[in-house]
Amino acid sequence: MTDTPDRMIRIKSVLARTGLSRSTMYRKMQNGTFPSSIKISERCAGWRESAINEWLRNPIFYHIDDHENSASAG
Repeated sequence: MTDTPDRMIRIKSVLARTGLSRSTMYRKMQNGTFPSSIKISERCAGWRESAINEWLRNPIFYHIDDHENSASAG
């Protein structure tokens, strides 16, 4: 395990990194094929940078259930 905390990134950065449109990203989140956002404050959400990087490594076969189970096991 590393000592560096997982950075939170905002939607503009997520969209720029992935090349997805906002509507496609949210549709993929509903399908479980894109990392879920995390509520930062009442009107603010972000994504774990590590989750986005994992999705970028293999976007076609990414499924949230696979990654949540491996994250909770560690």
